[in-house]
Amino acid sequence: MPNEIANLPLAALRVFEAAARLLSFTRAAEDLRMTQAAVSYQIKVLEERVGAPLFLRKPRHVELTEVGARLAPIVSDAFERLRSGYDEARGETRSVLAVTSTSTFASHWLAPRIGLFQLQHPQIAVRLDTENRARDFTREQVDVGIRGGYGVWPGVAAHKLLPITFTPMASPALLHRLGTPKRPSDILQMPIIDTSDIWWRLWFKHVGIAEDSLESHPQNDLGAQSMTSSAALAGRGVAILTPLFFQEALASGALVQLFPDLGSDGQHYWLVYAQARRNIAKIKAFRDWLLDQFEPSLT
Repeated sequence: MPNEIANLPLAALRVFEAAARLLSFTRAAEDLRMTQAAVSYQIKVLEERVGAPLFLRKPRHVELTEVGARLAPIVSDAFERLRSGYDEARGETRSVLAVTSTSTFASHWLAPRIGLFQLQHPQIAVRLDTENRARDFTREQVDVGIRGGYGVWPGVAAHKLLPITFTPMASPALLHRLGTPKRPSDILQMPIIDTSDIWWRLWFKHVGIAEDSLESHPQNDLGAQSMTSSAALAGRGVAILTPLFFQEALASGALVQLFPDLGSDGQHYWLVYAQARRNIAKIKAFRDWLLDQFEPSLT
């Protein structure tokens, strides 16, 4: 067994991991700062060692064969573990925790509470990124993320935090000016913020109103709850928001939830990170702290 490990073609495996991840020999060469010819050679070396083709060569791209598809996640996991172990040995993984989150979750839930985590773990600094895109935990310098969805992402561990729900809210000033709606359909007579948001159609369908009822309204798009909530607080119209993120505004009366009905499309917020890095100390610390914060909502 030791001799077999020593004879593993590590260079070829590293090239295979990049090519399988990117499905392109050209992009793998760029990623590894190699020539495309060198990438092709290393793939050929590995295929000879495995005894079977790993890629189907297409005119403009490559596809994994059945053998390649079985090997790819194993190799990816192994390299991620090596990288994590190396970083841990150098002490880099203990100092800074890189967190990526949707802007709404970050601004309305995480940012006001992240200090509590740092009080418990003063040796861990937190770097928070609110770029609204799915991050690649195998390639980017990101440790954990908060992601909305259904919880199924290849190579990613996912822990359910809370369901994504939504309902119309407005400021008292708007209701004083226009009157409080008595029925959900009354909202259609009021200025509506972010009418292009799919949540509006889902909520109207939930309360029995035709999904196309908003077609006559201007199709504005503010892009995030942090923006639509600001417009609602300013009395510009009715916004559809997640109640959990606006508990203080609702408690103080700055916002009013117009109806008890909550819409949902089955998605949740999830804590996510690379499966291969699940035992990294700083990730475990953040995971335990965050799941403890949501424990009441998960039971």
